[in-house]
Amino acid sequence: MADDHTLRGVHIPLITPFLADGSVDLASLERIAHEYLDAGAAGLVPLGTTGESAALDGAEKQSVIDLCSRICTDRDARLIVGVGTNNTRSTIAGVQSLAAVPGVTAALVVVPYYVRPGEAGVVEHFRAVAAASPVPIVLYNIPVRSGQALGAPAVLEIAALPNVIGMKQATAGLDVDTLAILAGMPDHFAVLGGEDPFLLPVVLMGGQGAICASAHVLTARFIAMIECGLAHKVDDGRTHAEALLPVVRACFAEPNPSVFKGVLHAQGRITSPAVRLPLVAASAGAVQTALAAIDAAS
Repeated sequence: MADDHTLRGVHIPLITPFLADGSVDLASLERIAHEYLDAGAAGLVPLGTTGESAALDGAEKQSVIDLCSRICTDRDARLIVGVGTNNTRSTIAGVQSLAAVPGVTAALVVVPYYVRPGEAGVVEHFRAVAAASPVPIVLYNIPVRSGQALGAPAVLEIAALPNVIGMKQATAGLDVDTLAILAGMPDHFAVLGGEDPFLLPVVLMGGQGAICASAHVLTARFIAMIECGLAHKVDDGRTHAEALLPVVRACFAEPNPSVFKGVLHAQGRITSPAVRLPLVAASAGAVQTALAAIDAAS
């Protein structure tokens, strides 16, 4: 594998499977984690948005981290752990808790949500977190969830901080700010696409890969699309992207990760499609539509 601090390729932001009684299903998590690495994924990203991290308690989060640490260490895969919160002190505590975890590549730190501190506050948040962290930091920019837009100048200021090695850019399209970030990012910094319909354009414009929830299904084809982008095989990449777009749309037709869990359960890959409130399970119609889109793109 490439140097741990070189973020390249497709990383899977893992769901957190639950058993019918609501407990964390570590056996299913281990099974699908190996499936994704077998398919060629560069690494795993537990405890992000798709992992329902806000619904897990501390002991549950630690059990997920411990499992993924063991898998990624054994498989020589990257491990990027979601630890960001909406306040700086607890985020620092989260990144510091990773110091003793084997195999951690980086901490995924979301732009502080709900409080909307302004761009100056976000920059200072990352300055403090990066300075205190024993592991490198990956910025997670997702305005639709954080409520805080983060433009190119602020991102590039964060990118220049010591110990910040990349970002997940989950904005609605290949916008001007994303283009400016790709044009102005420092050499040590990697932009990973995080809004699944736009992954190929991000890579073609200089991104190094993706943190791709949709790669829970058809993993090998999503990886092939990103590899085409990295190799500037535009026509082949476009063929993959056009085939996969209906899959992306179907899998996000209801709140994430409900449809993914419904599909993985229908495929016999996880024990239960359960999510935790306030999420509700995907409708049967949404699951069937997603399965049909997956079949068409297979």
